[in-house]
Amino acid sequence: MEAWAAAYPAIDFAARRGWLLDRLERMEAEGARILVAEVEGSPAGFVTVAPDGWIDQMLVGLAAQGSGVAAALMAAAKAASPSGLDLDVNADNARAIAFYRRAGFVTTGHRLNEQGRPVDLMAWRPEPPALRLRPS
Repeated sequence: MEAWAAAYPAIDFAARRGWLLDRLERMEAEGARILVAEVEGSPAGFVTVAPDGWIDQMLVGLAAQGSGVAAALMAAAKAASPSGLDLDVNADNARAIAFYRRAGFVTTGHRLNEQGRPVDLMAWRPEPPALRLRPS
């Protein structure tokens, strides 16, 4: 949670810990996969992938940022939902948006979240297979 707190210092993420744990438990009960990355036996980050390809949460700890953990988590998320992924991200989170763009996501829309903050809707779809022409 320290990574979230660093990105949004005005939000008390320690107070939201119970909410997050309840949300993760509910998502798992609804069939979401919670993929966890470890570095030297300690959790370094996680991503949730719902059966419909929705990423509800993704977090990489501060110590693991820039180390490839986020890319590994995204690769695992794509493998878990090979037909595509969708997510929303706070519109002011430039670092996350840049990461998602590098991972092949495109912005598909905008909305306000439950707190009235602007978010970008983003999607990733796999590249279509290359067209193969047979000689006639």
